[in-house]
Amino acid sequence: MTKVLIATDKPFAPVAVQGIRKVTEEAGFELVLLENYTSPDDFIKAVADVDAVIIRSDKADKAVIEAGKNLKIIVRAGAGYDNIDLQAATEKGICAMNTPGQNSNAVAELALGMMVYSARNFYNGKSGFELKDKTLGIHAYGYVGKNVARIAKGFGMKICAFDPFITKEEIEKDGVTAVASAEELYAKCNYISLHIPANSQTKQSINYALLSKMPAPAVLVNTARAEVINEADLLKLFQDRKDFAYLSDVEPTNKADFEANFKGRYFFTPKKMGAQTEEANINAGIAAAKQIVNFLKNGDRTFQVNK
Repeated sequence: MTKVLIATDKPFAPVAVQGIRKVTEEAGFELVLLENYTSPDDFIKAVADVDAVIIRSDKADKAVIEAGKNLKIIVRAGAGYDNIDLQAATEKGICAMNTPGQNSNAVAELALGMMVYSARNFYNGKSGFELKDKTLGIHAYGYVGKNVARIAKGFGMKICAFDPFITKEEIEKDGVTAVASAEELYAKCNYISLHIPANSQTKQSINYALLSKMPAPAVLVNTARAEVINEADLLKLFQDRKDFAYLSDVEPTNKADFEANFKGRYFFTPKKMGAQTEEANINAGIAAAKQIVNFLKNGDRTFQVNK
């Protein structure tokens, strides 16, 4: 029987697992669970005899891929897929997929929630300020970026966006101002909401030269990946500009420097929380299961990321 493994050190919500089970078992597949595991070796052992794997933030590295003797497809339940070794998967003829759009509203709500939290001085009782009429720049206008724009409109924010892969017409049909470059975006906006992937072109790309263009007061909101930030440059900017704040859904490696020197100017979630809602759990998990069924039964590669 075809086996589908859910490997999650941060488990799906029970209702999401129920939905995944329904999809897989109706297709005649067996569902296997590996939850709250404590060692990569547990994942390596569990993948040995399965045909498909669903992961969240778990690392499907070369060791995992090589251990999957029957493995045909890996689906990351979420948008980012830098936790899959795409080269190793391609070399073994394994299809790697993500589930774009399924977590987008959850991530967008977190981004705006962190902005409100910061604007109100982390609810410490002191006077803060409003988001209304502030200028928000959205760096990458994909599923999450579109939802950030939709929610930010409700706050009365002025919204700009830059995405080299999306036309000006597509951006501006949403009532968002399209700009021609990242440099222009940062120079125009008090707030920047980051939604770029972590790849060879973007890692370390959010640097001093770019961030220093932002007008005061400036707030960088990162619900993307830690790797896109040049952390040394960000720290230097904090030292040079007292108006700058950083809100992130992932802790920087130099978190201790922020804690020691910049109290009240940053907020980091204790673990990545963008997709940590029941709705996002359900949406992404069930989408992953449906994609596996469609791939194994019909050869559907719509969301393949290692083409």
